[in-house]
Amino acid sequence: MDASTPPPSAAPAPPRPLEGVRVLDLSRVLAGPWASQILADYGADVLKVERPGSGDDTRAWGPPWWGEGAARQSAYFICANRGKRSVALDLTHPDGIAQVRRLAAEADVLLENYKVGQLAKFGLDAASLTRLNPRLIYCSITGYGQSGPLASKPGYDFAIQAEAGLMSITGEPDGEPLKVGVAVVDLMTGLYAATAILAALHERARTGRGRVLDVALFDVAVAMLANQAANQLIGGATPRRLGNAHPNIVPYQAFATADGHLVLAVGNDAQFARFCEAAGHPEVARDPRYATNPARVQHRGELVPRIADWLRTRPTAEWVQTLEAAGVPCAPIHDLAQVMAHPHTRARGLVLPARQNRPPMVAHPVRFDGQRPMAHLPPPGLGTAPATWE
Repeated sequence: MDASTPPPSAAPAPPRPLEGVRVLDLSRVLAGPWASQILADYGADVLKVERPGSGDDTRAWGPPWWGEGAARQSAYFICANRGKRSVALDLTHPDGIAQVRRLAAEADVLLENYKVGQLAKFGLDAASLTRLNPRLIYCSITGYGQSGPLASKPGYDFAIQAEAGLMSITGEPDGEPLKVGVAVVDLMTGLYAATAILAALHERARTGRGRVLDVALFDVAVAMLANQAANQLIGGATPRRLGNAHPNIVPYQAFATADGHLVLAVGNDAQFARFCEAAGHPEVARDPRYATNPARVQHRGELVPRIADWLRTRPTAEWVQTLEAAGVPCAPIHDLAQVMAHPHTRARGLVLPARQNRPPMVAHPVRFDGQRPMAHLPPPGLGTAPATWE
């Protein structure tokens, strides 16, 4: 074994496929920071530009908090900002603008989520900075995009869930429209932005030129409608709220049990037959009204109450054991405390425990050759880095 070979007991270094990529992050709150955190986990050097004094809005979005005094950080800020260095620059002052331009001249990627046209006032828009650095990948994240009648409207996840139709299909049929329990449009927008940046980096390796990326929460929310949008475009009928039921599959929803609730996710006719057998009613799967999924969708109103009656007779754990043994997809409904303490969560290494100056966090969800990428820096204190690339 030579001197360069690590001892057998040493843990291999986390994968860093974006090592050497410089990301200048002018974004705040969630969608942009979520994208740049993904890039940081992949090994990019992310320099987060924040307002002097207050920084990213989410620094004040607590409780809960981690740390004490000047080092205190909100849980919200922590969730989307690991792996970054923070520099405090005033973009309304000539010195701050000049520093951003110097950084952009040497950056590979710039992320921003300012209102349309706002950065042009300071010469920090895509046209200005890509003239300065033709290799720059400039990614703008806005509520409604760079064009169209709503382009000047500010975008917020909650409002976008409403305007783009997601709330119209979320909630109980006789209840009010509901938003999803996390800012799912922000998160998906961050993910779309990160994948677009990776595609542009791959292309730049061939062409030598960057790209200007226009990523809009509204566009992403419409794309997220997926099968429901296809149902509208092809079927012509406007999808409505179905609670936990599925518009195209039956039975595929939550049911009450003797002591709680269970999700039943029957995806094909063979699974339905096994479910009926396990429930003690094999004859129902042979009934022409229920033998196929299209028939079950047509006769949903008759079938679902019958299944609900069956499932109320036993506790959740017993149903899960019985149905899993029969090869029927199902799951108990866990709260977040149960998820964080779940043996599978622990076995997959999804919870990163607190360590020295690093707060507890959820790990990056993807593995490279069995290892999760992990940014080596904790969420930064405001303005703790110099306005230079290392």
